[in-house]
Amino acid sequence: MSSGSSLSPLPKDIQLVPTVDDADPAVKKAANGKKRKAETAVNTTKVTKRTRKTAVKAETDTNSNGAVDKAVEATKPRKRAPKTKVEAETIEQEVVVQDEKGTTVKATQKKSRKKKGETIPPLAERTTGSKLRVGAHVSSAGGIHNAVTNLLHIGANAFALFLKSQRTWKNAELNPEHAKLFIEGCTNHGVDAAECCIPHGSYLVNLAHPDEERKKQAYESFHDDLTRCHKAGIKYYNFHPGNTAATTCEGGIKLIAEAINKAHQDPATGTVVPLLETMATLGNTIGGQFKDIANIIELVEDKERVGVCLDTCHVFAAGYDLRTPEAYDRTMKEFDDTIGLKYLKALHVNDSKAPLYSFRDLHARIGTGYLGLAAFHNLVNDERLHGLPMVLETPIDKKDENGKKIEDKSVWAREIKMLEQLVGMDIESAEFKKLEAELHEEGSSERERIGDQVKKRADKNAAPKKKRGKKKVESEDEADEDEE
Repeated sequence: MSSGSSLSPLPKDIQLVPTVDDADPAVKKAANGKKRKAETAVNTTKVTKRTRKTAVKAETDTNSNGAVDKAVEATKPRKRAPKTKVEAETIEQEVVVQDEKGTTVKATQKKSRKKKGETIPPLAERTTGSKLRVGAHVSSAGGIHNAVTNLLHIGANAFALFLKSQRTWKNAELNPEHAKLFIEGCTNHGVDAAECCIPHGSYLVNLAHPDEERKKQAYESFHDDLTRCHKAGIKYYNFHPGNTAATTCEGGIKLIAEAINKAHQDPATGTVVPLLETMATLGNTIGGQFKDIANIIELVEDKERVGVCLDTCHVFAAGYDLRTPEAYDRTMKEFDDTIGLKYLKALHVNDSKAPLYSFRDLHARIGTGYLGLAAFHNLVNDERLHGLPMVLETPIDKKDENGKKIEDKSVWAREIKMLEQLVGMDIESAEFKKLEAELHEEGSSERERIGDQVKKRADKNAAPKKKRGKKKVESEDEADEDEE
């Protein structure tokens, strides 16, 4: 579904062979050996009872002054305002036509098609001179080059995207034309993709799986994404480390490091740096604790080609607090002591619908969740993070007048500007207090709903679990032991 690429030329060993009836008039003449009169263009609109009735009504309803009745005018289809600029593109293609006797004739057919241009009006202008690089995870539907258009639409200075479908293992190769358009788009708009673009890996990939077939499948997808980054001039690549449902934590960490080392040895991956994302859950999930990430990095041979993407929602849900200056400093110190701040290359900036130590990955809009606006004030005023790409993954769904869910990208545009404005803002000022209160109120119902779920689950887990007792019990003591 490319919207800006030209048609690829046909391979020399493949020829299009349309029927004689489908060829141009000049081709028909050459193929049949006979002259044909030029066919007059006719209106091919299908006439139905409805169109005939409408046409008759339009005639009868026209008054003596030639004015058409408003009721008739209302029946005419309305023209929609174009969302994007449309330009004509002419493509020449050589075809070979064969007649019944087997005689072949070569001819050139010209086709015109429409292509889209970058004219989507921006919801907000990109900020120049900001200390922050803030953006969002934008769509790359139709090709990775479209992500640049979507970045400009929300006024972003950083962005993430999927380099291919994250829902399937089967993916077509990266279209070279799309990669070219992506690079050109970034260059034309002053977007440094090498420093501000953080593609996200497929959710299907688990580099910690020990099964040989599953491990091979996961690695091939991982490696493919790294090569795509290299071709598009992208330096960083973010992915979820994996889970240990089929192995131990130590075994999974070793397998992840092995996959990274293997990818580093292939020149096709260039100098792309894989980023390990911090996770929200514990148990089988690798990355829910800082030490998991540190243990992987320790086993990576080329330390210059590995890094971390810190997700604010994830670390908060996993027990790392960011809400007060003191709590924020403790968390960042622990990160530095355990992993090292030099490895922090990007951030996912999300509030959390779930409370601290909930171990639930539920993103909320900035300031509406349990983290609150003050946590993000701490984050954006940390000078150590200035210049790092900060990518929003906050929900932007809303319901229209018919109750249907639609995306409202203006949410991202507003959040980008808000985070930029928090730099240097006095947290005790009336401006900050008002904004904080408004956002807190906006998310109150959702916080209460998720908070109740977390509390009920915690109460259930804390309650003693009843076990089925033996059919025959010799004493009351034995019965009590069976129910613990």
